[in-house]
Amino acid sequence: MDFILQPWAWYVAGPLITFVMFLLFYSGKKFGVSSSLETICAIGGAGKLVNFFNFDWRKNTWNLTFILGTILGGFIAFQWLTPNEIVALNPQTIQDLTDLGFRNAGGQYLPDEIFGTDVIFSVKGFLILIGAGILVGFGSRYAGGCTSGHAIVGLSNLELPSLFAVIGFFIGGLLMTWFLLPLIF
Repeated sequence: MDFILQPWAWYVAGPLITFVMFLLFYSGKKFGVSSSLETICAIGGAGKLVNFFNFDWRKNTWNLTFILGTILGGFIAFQWLTPNEIVALNPQTIQDLTDLGFRNAGGQYLPDEIFGTDVIFSVKGFLILIGAGILVGFGSRYAGGCTSGHAIVGLSNLELPSLFAVIGFFIGGLLMTWFLLPLIF
């Protein structure tokens, strides 16, 4: 049972991801959360307002299975496969987060300073969530896909635009971590 509660080793998870990518490539399917979101928007009738969403969403219903599996898998992993909520963080990272005002850095996966109901329903928390959602939506549309689509599929297909997108994701993550996050908190 202890094996189940540990992260899978790279030599198990990597080939499984490779196998899934091969199946998707072989069947001509797009992989990524943003393409699933496109399907959900098309189902909701967004094609009446924006021509981009005017396509036959029935061809992409497998995307909905992917999203459902992601949600169910996350729930199962958290509910039954997570031994506790303690996150193994580097002591320096814990100190840096404590300096930013996180009271229980590493003590739980979703810190209350970001995901607590009192924060989410505050004006500042609401504006951060809306702003982040707009930036992620714009960024994934502008980049032609999301991080999972570019980093997993695009790089495995040796697509140069995906390499540029992934480099941009890393630069954006570094800028957020080192410059913007301290300003927000």
